[in-house]
Amino acid sequence: MEFMTLKLIFKQLFNIGLLSCLSFTTMAQVVLVDGYVRAMPAKVPNSAAYITIENHGDATRLVAVDAPFATEAQLHTLIEENGMIKMRQVEGFDIDSHGSLVLSESGNHIMLMGLKQPLVIDSDVKLLLKFANGSEQEISLPVKKQVEQSDDAHHHHHH
Repeated sequence: MEFMTLKLIFKQLFNIGLLSCLSFTTMAQVVLVDGYVRAMPAKVPNSAAYITIENHGDATRLVAVDAPFATEAQLHTLIEENGMIKMRQVEGFDIDSHGSLVLSESGNHIMLMGLKQPLVIDSDVKLLLKFANGSEQEISLPVKKQVEQSDDAHHHHHH
C-alpha cells in the first residue's frame, strides 16, 4: 500500500513539473525555421527579407518588423493586376495556431527601405518581429546574394 501512495506522489510531481515546462514555451511560440536578407548592389537603397516561421502557440498576426539597419521595414504582398505583378503594403500576416508563415521571393515578404549601409554578404542582420498579441521576437538572418531566376524579373517593376 505504501508503495502505491509514493508512486502517486511521484506521478503528481511529474505532472506539475510537466505543466511548468509547458508554460515557458509561450515565450518563444514563434520559431524561425529559415530565412535570409537579399544582398543588393551598393547603389540600391532597398532590399527584402524572406523568412519561414512556425507558430507553436495560439493564432497570432505578424503586424510589424523593426530593422535597425534600414529606415523602414514594411510588410508587403504581391498582387496581380492586369497581368502585372505589383507590391502592396499590408497591415499584417495571420499565422494560425501550429501553422507557419512563409515570406518568399514569389509572394509575401518584408521590404527593407532605405538601407543605412550596404549589406555585406554572409554577415548576419537582426530583425525584430512584432506580433498582434504584443509579443516581440528578435531573429538573426544571413545576408545572401540574389538568386538569379528568370521569374525574378517582376521584382524590378516597383511602383
